[in-house]
Amino acid sequence: MQRRQFLSATAALGAFGALSAPRLGLGAENKLLRFIPESDATVLDPMWTTATVTRNHGYLVFDTLYGQDESYAMQPQMVEGHVVENDGRLWTLTLREGMRFHDGEPVRAIDAVTSIRRIAARDAFAAALMAATDDLSVIDDRRFRFRLKKPFPLLPNALGKTGTSMPAIMPERLAKTDPFVRVDEMVGSGPFRYKASEHVAGSLAVYERFDGYVPRAGGTPSFTAGPKRAHFDRIEWRVIPDASTAANAMMNGEADWWQQPTADLMPLLKGNRSLKSSMLDPSGNMAIMRFNTLHPPFDNPAIRRALLGGVSQTDVMMAIAGEDRSMWKDDVGVFSPGTPFANDAGMEVLTSPRDMDKVKRDLAAAGYKGEAVALLVATDYPDQNAAGLVVADLLRRAGMKLDLQSTDWGTVVQRRAKKDPPAQGGWNAFITNLTGTNNFDPASHLGLRGNGDKAWFGWPNAPKLEELRQQWFDAPNEAEQKRICREIQADFMREPTYLPLGAYYPQTVFSAKLTGMRSGLPQFYDIRWA
Repeated sequence: MQRRQFLSATAALGAFGALSAPRLGLGAENKLLRFIPESDATVLDPMWTTATVTRNHGYLVFDTLYGQDESYAMQPQMVEGHVVENDGRLWTLTLREGMRFHDGEPVRAIDAVTSIRRIAARDAFAAALMAATDDLSVIDDRRFRFRLKKPFPLLPNALGKTGTSMPAIMPERLAKTDPFVRVDEMVGSGPFRYKASEHVAGSLAVYERFDGYVPRAGGTPSFTAGPKRAHFDRIEWRVIPDASTAANAMMNGEADWWQQPTADLMPLLKGNRSLKSSMLDPSGNMAIMRFNTLHPPFDNPAIRRALLGGVSQTDVMMAIAGEDRSMWKDDVGVFSPGTPFANDAGMEVLTSPRDMDKVKRDLAAAGYKGEAVALLVATDYPDQNAAGLVVADLLRRAGMKLDLQSTDWGTVVQRRAKKDPPAQGGWNAFITNLTGTNNFDPASHLGLRGNGDKAWFGWPNAPKLEELRQQWFDAPNEAEQKRICREIQADFMREPTYLPLGAYYPQTVFSAKLTGMRSGLPQFYDIRWA
C-alpha cells in the first residue's frame, strides 16, 4: 500500500492508541508538547556520541558555556563573560550567578573545567583547544582560566559549537567519568529534566520543566544563544519510525511537531491547514558513507578512492529528497555548500561522467580480492535508508560482495563504536548524515580527522590531513585559511575517509498553533501555544 493510500484509509484513526490524548485539553493550560524525533535516543551521553538525536536531547537537559546565534557568532550563555589578556594567551571566564543542576547543586567552575577536559577527549575542536592550552585551572567557584601556549581566538567556538559532540556542562561527579565510558545519569543545568522512570525504549522519552533554571538576563533568543525560556511543563518524544503513521498522527492532531517528515509526504502535510512547515536548519545535512579503515577492503585507500568515480550524488539526493532541486545539492565536497571554505579542489572525481566499468578496473588494480562489505543502514531513518539503498546498488554494480545489514539507528550507533572485524560484530561502512554546522571548517569536521585511534568511527590514519588541519588553525587570515581548505579537500579526494553523497535541506512540520520556534535544531524553549 502506498503512503498516501494508507493515510486516506486511516484518516479517522488514532496513531497512538492509549498513549495519546485528544487535542481538546492539550492547550496552554496543560503545557504539553508531543514531538516526533528523528529516532529514539538510545545513547543519552551527548559527549560520548556524535548522534544528532543525542545532541538534540542534550540541549533539553544540559547547557553550554557559549551559545551560537543565527549568524553563527558565539555569545555568552552559561558564562557571564570573559576577559582576554596577555596578547590572547590568557582567558578568564566567569560563570553567571544563580545556576543550579537538576539535583540542586550549584554550577561551579570545577564542573565546567572537568566537563571541558572530558569533551576534549571526545571532540576534535575541544581537543585542538586543549592542545593549545598550557594550563586550565579553577580560580574560585565562578571563575576559571585558560593559560594558552599561543593565541586561540576560536576558544568560545570550541566551547559553544552546535554540532556533535555537544560541549555540555555536567556536574563534576559525572564529568569525571572516563570519556570512553557512557554517562547514563542525566543531571544537567538545562531548562528540562529527563524523566528516566518514564522512558520506554523505542517508543517514549519524557522531559519536565526544571523550575530552578535561570535564563540569561539579556540577549536575543537565536539558535542556541540568548535567554532560554521554557513554556511547556512537559515534553514527550513519541518515537514513530513509520513515516505514514507519523504523518497520520500530525494530521489527526495526535502529535504537535514532527522533526523531519519524508519528502514524499510533504505535499500532503502542507495541504493540511492545521499544520505549518519550515526549514529547521539552513545549514542542512551532508549524507555520507563512512569507511572503516581498520579492516579490508577499506583499509586500502585506493579501493576507497575508486568508489568516488561511481557514486552519483544526484541519485542519492533524489532518493532522499525527491525531484525538487531547491531541497538538495549535488557536486558537494567536504565543506557545507555556500559557506566560506567550500571549494572545487579535486571535485572532478565526483563531477565527471560516471563510469562503472572504470570503477571495476580501478578496484581490480587496487587489489580488491572480493572481500565482503558489511554495510550498516538504519531503516528507521528514512533518509539514511534511502541513501543506503542507492549506495548498496553502487557497491553491487561495482562488483563488490555486499553484506547489507539493515537495522535500527540505535544499533548502528552502538555497532559503529566497535573496532572488531566485521565477522566478529564489527563493520566495513555505515550510512549517516553530518550536520552542516559541523562542516563549515576543519575545526569540528568529524570526517576530516586522520588521527588514527582518536579519530571518529572509522579511525583513519591520515597524517597529511592532520598537518593541514593544524596549519588552518595557525593561519593568519581567512585568505590563507581558504587556500589550506583547498589543499585539505584535494588531499581528501586522494585518500577519502568517507564517500560524499550530497547535501539536503529537510523541512520540519508542526501545529499551526505553535509559535516561537528557534532555527538550527529542535529546541524546546521559546516555543509555545499561540
